Amino acid sequence: MKKLFSVMMAALLPLTLVGCGESSDSSATTTSSTSDDGKYQIAMITDCGNIDDRSFNQTTWEGVKAYGEESGKSYTYYRPDEDSASSREEFIGKAIENGAKVVVCPGFLFEESIYKLQDEYPEVSFLLIDGQPHPADDPADIKIAKNTHCIQVREEESGFLAGYGIVKEGYKNLGFCGGMAVPAVVRFGSGFIQGAEYACEELGIDDVKIRYMYSGVFWPTDDLYANMNAWYTDGVEVIFSCGGGQFQSVTKAAESNDGLVIGVDVNQAHESPVMITSAMKNSAAITHDALAMWGENDAWPEGLAGESARLSAKENAVCLPTDDASWRFEKFTKDEYNELFDKVVNGEIEINGDIDDHPAVKLVEVDYQ
Repeated sequence: MKKLFSVMMAALLPLTLVGCGESSDSSATTTSSTSDDGKYQIAMITDCGNIDDRSFNQTTWEGVKAYGEESGKSYTYYRPDEDSASSREEFIGKAIENGAKVVVCPGFLFEESIYKLQDEYPEVSFLLIDGQPHPADDPADIKIAKNTHCIQVREEESGFLAGYGIVKEGYKNLGFCGGMAVPAVVRFGSGFIQGAEYACEELGIDDVKIRYMYSGVFWPTDDLYANMNAWYTDGVEVIFSCGGGQFQSVTKAAESNDGLVIGVDVNQAHESPVMITSAMKNSAAITHDALAMWGENDAWPEGLAGESARLSAKENAVCLPTDDASWRFEKFTKDEYNELFDKVVNGEIEINGDIDDHPAVKLVEVDYQ
């Protein structure tokens, strides 16, 4: 693919490095099912967020809740006291003590913990979303035990759809603000750049620019708001906020400057009128469907046990929201979107998900500000 625009790596003010579907507030407020004996068969452990984060934790919880209600199995969630592997392991242990037969862990932060605990609790099933178990000091040493199933999503496809749509809409001065350079976030950004590039080729233009950086946070901060405010003041029209709760800072800056925001993971249209679209992962459906397969025998079936799945547009795991209330494009039409989506599903468009080799990560035009 010919490179038709420049990517600018922008430096932020110093920020503290910390870890971290369409959703409804009512789903998040239900914290557990009823249990006569205080035991819960299904347990979700949040990362460092909560089940009402309006992002990844919340939609994963909605999938747990939907399956629990459908199957009649008891369910609950646990929120670790602190953002550390030891705290996550402590609360996984509490969940198991309280009767958990399957433990749902959303996010890469659980990779180290599941690597350790899957062997300590061979009778318990683990569902790890957005990661693969490995020791803290060796990400390449991936080990998925038979009681563990991992799900990853082709975020690059969702980012591609958003990048294509925003350029087709006519915007040329763009920004990508990722939380941290973890694989899922980088894939979103890589796809976003490729989608914008694909639209540039169709339109025959070469003047689209993307400022690209990682904030180091997955929630709102004053520093992030100040920096995003500076981006908008300097002419950026649309920022893809790809870092969980950090969208609150980006959205606030957009509202102050007549800018626009692209949300991530879930349909965030209801958060603000400036949210033009969202690069979605159908985490609720993904979680529900995986638990439904586990629930047939309270164990992972052949093909899932000890395996890692990578879901894509073909499985409807990624998309942009297309309901009338959320579709805020004026030039980019739903018909054009559907045509593009079908091409992604059918493999007619090659979207690079290899973080190491993609030029958006390595071969960039650096312009520190």
